[in-house]
Amino acid sequence: MTDTTLEPPTRLPRTAAVIPAAGSGVRLGPGAPKALRPLGGTPMLVHAVRAMARARAVALVVVVAPPAEAAAVRSLLDEHPPPHAVEQVVVAGGATRQESVRLGLAVLPRDIEIVLVHDAARPLVPVDTVDAVVAAVRAGAPAVVPALPVTDTVKQVDAGGGETEPVVATPDRSLLRAVQTPQGFDRDTLVEAHDKLAADAATDDAGLVERLGLPVVLVPGHEEAFKITRPLDLVLAEAVLARRRLNDGF
Repeated sequence: MTDTTLEPPTRLPRTAAVIPAAGSGVRLGPGAPKALRPLGGTPMLVHAVRAMARARAVALVVVVAPPAEAAAVRSLLDEHPPPHAVEQVVVAGGATRQESVRLGLAVLPRDIEIVLVHDAARPLVPVDTVDAVVAAVRAGAPAVVPALPVTDTVKQVDAGGGETEPVVATPDRSLLRAVQTPQGFDRDTLVEAHDKLAADAATDDAGLVERLGLPVVLVPGHEEAFKITRPLDLVLAEAVLARRRLNDGF
């Protein structure tokens, strides 16, 4: 006799994205906070939220806004709602990026098991990159970072300062990677890293996980996931967005 009992479908862990967007972006010049600068006529932050919300796995997007702009950011995102199945929440940020991420983590529902941390200044990351990060966390990696090979020769210098800096080493660039976001984490791992290393300064969340002694793995990044930091980056982002709209109706 054939057993026709159906196995219940495997429940995939729920995923949330935290977008720290409380920085001022002084290198872009005077004006609104960087995340609220227009890109293709729409604030950069809206593009970043859409990039996360388009990912098949993401059920919630938490935006950590400049404290003085939190109400304005809520109104802005209400004007540009995400897909129907994706919830969005806005909370006020802290004095540092690390503190802002911690404040975003604090409002996540209990059933969120995977967390993406994404820079608002990387508004054009493709959905395939986001999906690849989530898939690697689901496969068991506690921390996952998209990254690209370093194409420029890199010099290590003496940090003594001055107009001329003595070179002390030339690292092998074949062993170096330029990391991007979203960075993906097992939720408990990321919360532990922020709880235990709250006083440590880190330029990214994966760095905190490294300090716990846990593995961080890389997946291929994408050249369009670059960070908008300077005015020239904004020009390039406008060109990428214009090409997408022409070719894909994006």
